[in-house]
Amino acid sequence: MAQYVKMSLLVVAAFVAMSVPAMAQGDVVNSPMINLGGAVGAGLVMLGAAFGIGKIGAAAVESMARQPEVAGDIRGAMIVAAALIEGATFFALIVCMIS
Repeated sequence: MAQYVKMSLLVVAAFVAMSVPAMAQGDVVNSPMINLGGAVGAGLVMLGAAFGIGKIGAAAVESMARQPEVAGDIRGAMIVAAALIEGATFFALIVCMIS
């Protein structure tokens, strides 16, 4: 199942990456279809960030349950990792909105 989801996301990402330049050409200047690639890309960025931060949180809670004495260190590392993911997400979101 995970293989199917990864392959589906790869196909959608390839479609979005190739559709933006193709839709940008032509006579229609203000077509809403031109912005479709950016909107789908922004949605994929948000979904990827949500899954990534969710996975970090789940792993951190599980490791805190296994070793409660290092919960503070794990919590700090989790917050730093989540902040880095958020920063990359905001950058990708801006890029998708600009294109």
